[in-house]
Amino acid sequence: MTDEHHPDPGLATRLERVRADVSAAALTAGRQPDEITTIVVTKFHPASLVAQLAALGVHDIGENRHQEARAKAAELADLEVTWHFIGQLQGKKARQVRAYAGAIHSIDRPSLVDALASDESELDAFVQVNLTDDPGRGGVAPAELEALVEHVVSSPGLRLRGLMAVAPLGEPARPAFARVRGFSERIRRIAPDAGALSMGMSHDYSDAILEGATHLRIGTAITGNRPA
Repeated sequence: MTDEHHPDPGLATRLERVRADVSAAALTAGRQPDEITTIVVTKFHPASLVAQLAALGVHDIGENRHQEARAKAAELADLEVTWHFIGQLQGKKARQVRAYAGAIHSIDRPSLVDALASDESELDAFVQVNLTDDPGRGGVAPAELEALVEHVVSSPGLRLRGLMAVAPLGEPARPAFARVRGFSERIRRIAPDAGALSMGMSHDYSDAILEGATHLRIGTAITGNRPA
């Protein structure tokens, strides 16, 4: 277990292993490894682990839960990291998340776009697409994707980077990621610069890279098991 007094000795090894795997998958796909941003997901881990990651050269940290993310961001305000909010987000918490996050990956409805819009600062925005028939999984239905993208593009303070998706459970990941790539081609008719793809987690990031992922959201493969 990691805490302030017991740094995780395996962290650097796991991070290097993932970095090597990312590079290998990128080269297999005919891509450059530096095209791909690895966001290390640290939910349930202490702020001290984030500090360790920063010391190892990690600049992008992902969090799923607002209260936990806000506390870590405040404690680690002196670190040069970008906080990526990747969990489902309540509209009433949107302004608070905006205060510390540099990017939000889970935009899935017009009311959330309205809550995040701002004339004061610009925020990187990813629209989440639901690849299942279960609305509880988060994400906009593919049929409503273009309308939501247009809403983001026309809202102040949001810079649409692209799409986010989670591969469905119990299905091969690569065909799911290929669908997201197809959705990306659709939305680029509306937003030509929004070509980023946030997809791929600890168990399927190599498949995501082969289908064009630009942002990986990797937790346990780097951080190890969550504390009890």
